[in-house]
Amino acid sequence: MLTRIRKGSLVETAIEALKSAIEQGQWTVGARLPVETDLAESLGVSRNTVREAVRVLVHAGMLETRQGDGTYVMATRDAGETLRRIAATELADQLEVRIMLESEAARLAASRRSQDDLARMTEALDARARSGADLDERIRQDQRFHRAVVQAAHNPALLELYDYFAHGVSQTIQQTERDANLPEPSQEEHELLLAAIRRADPAQAGQLARRLLEPSLAVLRQPTEIGSR
Repeated sequence: MLTRIRKGSLVETAIEALKSAIEQGQWTVGARLPVETDLAESLGVSRNTVREAVRVLVHAGMLETRQGDGTYVMATRDAGETLRRIAATELADQLEVRIMLESEAARLAASRRSQDDLARMTEALDARARSGADLDERIRQDQRFHRAVVQAAHNPALLELYDYFAHGVSQTIQQTERDANLPEPSQEEHELLLAAIRRADPAQAGQLARRLLEPSLAVLRQPTEIGSR
């Protein structure tokens, strides 16, 4: 049952009411929403307000409007809200996810990388080495390198997931580079990873990708919770 809207911004409140109903399972993925008239009556707002709220949720990827057929649920989460929730999690939790994504990407990249992929990874890693004391530039090139590894896996779903999680990846890179308490992966360790990918050694590439980040994760998971602030 939808909660009738009583005050506040009608469109914003309608958006939140529909979003909440979807997240709580009132309509599952693939289900068709009631027609505008019924939704408007349930919420106590005009059809125009419902129409605008639906447009916003279509843009967010939660709904899809099919001409002459109705509006269907496509996802139970707002992508933007999911990113905000990820950003609010502990660094250690984000780092664990990053390890999972990047170790598998490295393993696949070692089997599937092309010459263009190798050139892209090499260029980013060389630029990282040239960054010297310019921390912001090193972080930027580090991000370029790791994304190039994922791209070399040639798995579009994995790349989309990695890009979706890019904000969390960026946060972990920045904090491991800036926090003196966290072990900083060296240029040599990155070079060893690239070498394993270049010589087509999936097992070694996956292990080396994990080893880049596991020391920081070990510090963060210590009982003293050094990194959880």
